[in-house]
Amino acid sequence: MLTRKQFIGRLAMIGVGGAAIGLGSSSMAASAGPNGKADAAPSAWPIPNPAPLRAGDTIGLTSPSGFLLPEEMGPAIKILQDWGFKVKIGNAVGKRDGTFGGTDAERLADFQAMLDDESIKAVLCVRGGYGFVRIIDQLSLEKLRTNPKWLIGFSDITTLHSHIHAKLGMPTIHSKMCGGFPADVAKASAIEIESMQSIRKALTGQVIEYTVPWNEHNRDGSGSGVVVGGNLRTLETLAGTASQMNTDGKILFLEDVGEYTYSVDRMFWNMKRTGMLSKLAGLIIGGFDIKADDGNDLPFEMDIYKIVLEKVQEYRYPVCFEFPVGHQAFNMAIKCGVAHQLMVSAGVPLFRQV
Repeated sequence: MLTRKQFIGRLAMIGVGGAAIGLGSSSMAASAGPNGKADAAPSAWPIPNPAPLRAGDTIGLTSPSGFLLPEEMGPAIKILQDWGFKVKIGNAVGKRDGTFGGTDAERLADFQAMLDDESIKAVLCVRGGYGFVRIIDQLSLEKLRTNPKWLIGFSDITTLHSHIHAKLGMPTIHSKMCGGFPADVAKASAIEIESMQSIRKALTGQVIEYTVPWNEHNRDGSGSGVVVGGNLRTLETLAGTASQMNTDGKILFLEDVGEYTYSVDRMFWNMKRTGMLSKLAGLIIGGFDIKADDGNDLPFEMDIYKIVLEKVQEYRYPVCFEFPVGHQAFNMAIKCGVAHQLMVSAGVPLFRQV
């Protein structure tokens, strides 16, 4: 396992400047809520929105789920610095415990320290994978009530987005993480650049507005509401827990990767049966990189369009397919917990912050 000195040394070797890099304090530990657990009830008063970031603000990097190698983090750190932000690297970053970015205790303490540190204005998770659900119930959200900050990530970080929305209603940012930043900006594709810049726009308070290529399977209509969502598998596993989000009157976006078609169908049935699809203002379907049938069984002859439209046929809200969000190069930042409008028509579908 790398020591902290070795970790920073490896960052320096790949050209990451050290002047704007801080290290988390090893003395900071998790501060749980009553009885050693996180807040058990939604906020009784409105939580202020996190403030837009300005040049010189600090972004904390932490690994609450999977681990990431230093050389994979270097490009993201350099880009954040080039945007004018300082970077503070958490104590768990660079550690590894199996597939996790440190032990449960290390990841919990590191993320809690990031939440409680008032000098940190945003927290960017370095990677998804799996592991946030193992620590989410021990997090204390008390400091966020008076010191809100942007929490950023996707995939397994959907656990955090859903939990924060259920408990506080505080906006968060669903976007690429450190491993998804281009290794060489000069050689990056246009969609990689656009996806990366969308994070900067979301962080600095610029209004989000995206147009989406028309898809013949879209269902026309217009709806407005707070946007929520994330990884389908993760949201399904949170159903019935204290971290389940309320989707009534909201625009829901969903994405997933590496699932068999029958499994995607089953998850959408579960979403329907729990009522999460019944009262939406709109539905957005992002990237779904579905695995091919393994050949041992009869093929499941439904695609993502049939799966989704079957489950929502009795509802009247708009449905937009092929939205640029998910486990793909074209993965635009979305401000969860913020009101948006979704307009789907025969022309170009529009998704914008209101």
